[in-house]
Amino acid sequence: MASIYQKLQELFKLKLRFAMTSAVATAVDYGLFMLLVDRFFQPAIANVISFSSAVLLNFYLQKRFVFVLRRESRAAFWLAILVSLGGLLLSTGIITGLNTGTFFRERQYLTKFVATGIVFFYNFYLKRFAFEKRFLSND
Repeated sequence: MASIYQKLQELFKLKLRFAMTSAVATAVDYGLFMLLVDRFFQPAIANVISFSSAVLLNFYLQKRFVFVLRRESRAAFWLAILVSLGGLLLSTGIITGLNTGTFFRERQYLTKFVATGIVFFYNFYLKRFAFEKRFLSND
């Protein structure tokens, strides 16, 4: 039986891999968001487009490098999509709420950063469930 220290170390490594794959998808999300909000769309619409593109990339990266798939791939995909839709609603709500103030409205990069930070933890635990059928435990 693994010690608590070993379990915490394994969880840290898993979160680190998750953070690395998420960073790649987030870079795509940010880049696309900034391009779209600067030239084409209002912030909420730009967020939906950029976030959705990043979700597809992130699913592939997490399946390949982070989680051990313990359910049928199709089921994991749809659960991950549902989690991501929740993340999209959460991040869009945060962005919309923050844009009511002048400070954030003038600093869209910061608005997106705040939303991304909050959604990271929501995504980690619920995607872990989608892929591995577990939420908190390392067993």
